[in-house]
Amino acid sequence: MPEKKTLERARRARAEGKAPTTQAGEFVREEMEHVKEGKHGVKSPKQAVAIGLSKARRAGVELPPPESGRLQAKTQRSAQSAYRAGQKSGPLKNKKRGGAGSKAKGKGNTRRKRSKR
Repeated sequence: MPEKKTLERARRARAEGKAPTTQAGEFVREEMEHVKEGKHGVKSPKQAVAIGLSKARRAGVELPPPESGRLQAKTQRSAQSAYRAGQKSGPLKNKKRGGAGSKAKGKGNTRRKRSKR
């Protein structure tokens, strides 16, 4: 999950009309910082860039996956999946997620355990 500061910077870049690659650059920058801090065990800077681009796509940045033939098929599918996921939830919006406390009491678990006697 991207940090709030990163999402805010990307939103600001979008509002200023900057290119999707500029917006995605904020996510890549965040990943590079994580690598420097030792939060990731990436083997190369290219991996950190790939993680940042994936996070950007999932956050809703309109950064389409690369053309077919430029990357491995697995990487291509992953990029397409991340892009679709980000486009579904809307561009750079905070999505409220229903947690355990969001359901009304008594409505959640209809299957009950039997008590042992």
